[in-house]
Amino acid sequence: MKSKTILAVFVAGLCLPIVSQARDTTHYLNFNEVVQEAVAAGRLDGSVKFYLDSQPNGAKVVSKGLTTSKKTNAFNKSDQAACSWALQSALIQFQTAAQNAGANAVVNLVSNYKHNVYKSRENYECHAGGIMAGVALKGDLAKVR
Repeated sequence: MKSKTILAVFVAGLCLPIVSQARDTTHYLNFNEVVQEAVAAGRLDGSVKFYLDSQPNGAKVVSKGLTTSKKTNAFNKSDQAACSWALQSALIQFQTAAQNAGANAVVNLVSNYKHNVYKSRENYECHAGGIMAGVALKGDLAKVR
């Protein structure tokens, strides 16, 4: 009996490292595809434009340094689908903030996952695991013509 208990504890101990190491895969995905998907689905109304790591000429920044961090359930979803949902949630939050501030754009938008900035004019950074996916963004609200 004692040997069976020791064996069970030993086997359980072998499984712990596997369970405790959660997957955290970094993806760099196309930003504009997700924006278009959100507008087509009616989740974004198109009144606020998003500019990755840039701002158009003549943009007047009305609020600097807005941040958001959104996570979504990734269970039984592809990483790309989960990342898309997380990004759309972040963009909805920025759209609402822009509208409340009288702005019509989010400029200088960068990924800011765990406060590590990733700049791109085409892609956003997303981290996906077996249970959750997350996107963090930082940007400025502006009025553009």
